[in-house]
Amino acid sequence: MDIKAKIEEIVGKVKSDKSVAESFKKDPVKTVEKLIGVDLPDDVLSKVVDGVKAKVSVDKLTDAAGDIKDKLKNLF
Repeated sequence: MDIKAKIEEIVGKVKSDKSVAESFKKDPVKTVEKLIGVDLPDDVLSKVVDGVKAKVSVDKLTDAAGDIKDKLKNLF
């Protein structure tokens, strides 16, 4: 299993589906297990959850930085 590909797949689902995003916020481990559909060892599952959290956070920061940049452009 390609862990990086699974992380990207899950990030896409979390970002595109509000119900999945809410579920991930409430119980990330259970949500990832459900989305993957494969029983993974806890250490692997933890790495996937951490990877998804990190990627979602970075994407939010990037989006926020772009919004700020656009607002600053409009000021000048």
